[in-house]
Amino acid sequence: MTGTNETGPGRGGWDPESEGTPGSRPAHGAEGSELDSDYPPDDADDAEVEDAEILDAADVSAAVDEVFADDDPLSLALNQRDEYLDSLRRLQAEFENYRKRVTKQQADQVARAALSLVDTLLPVLDTLDLATEHIGDAESADGRALLAVAGQLHDVLAKAGLERDDPLGETFDPNAHEAVGHLPYDGSGPTGADEPVVGQVMRAGYRWRGAVVRPAMVMVRG
Repeated sequence: MTGTNETGPGRGGWDPESEGTPGSRPAHGAEGSELDSDYPPDDADDAEVEDAEILDAADVSAAVDEVFADDDPLSLALNQRDEYLDSLRRLQAEFENYRKRVTKQQADQVARAALSLVDTLLPVLDTLDLATEHIGDAESADGRALLAVAGQLHDVLAKAGLERDDPLGETFDPNAHEAVGHLPYDGSGPTGADEPVVGQVMRAGYRWRGAVVRPAMVMVRG
């Protein structure tokens, strides 16, 4: 039994001339002019694809580099080292500042304690000065003992930083001398009549490590 291949409008057969190939685009012309806007030229399609491929490759490369940089043991170790060094430097600077502050506080505390002791000793030194000035017989046993004790005490305090100020005959200094009276100028003294000088010391002054702790009480001449 032999079959026949009938074609026609009513048979639903396939005519390659009446239809284009599957997936083919309509031909350019009067009938396909309205469809051209939906299908850009081939050159534009290729350019967009190439740009998209380039952008995607750059993003992927950056992401890969970042991942490998984070996972690199050497990079992680170097970063941790830098962080530890920074923390150590900050800690060392803070400790150095703390050490300097504590040292200064201790020095100030010692200086205040020594100055307080000096203030306590000043009346004792004044009493000792009066005793040596009004001693009856300096060559007696009591006189020699008193002078020896006074000299030894002044030497010890001088080595510690206490200086005695006995400005007799010096130019009057209001910062270091306390004037309690005035004497007429008698023409003597190296400074002449134009500058006042200390004519009499009523009470000795003292300096503690260069600073005046008590001015000398004097009578000014001139």
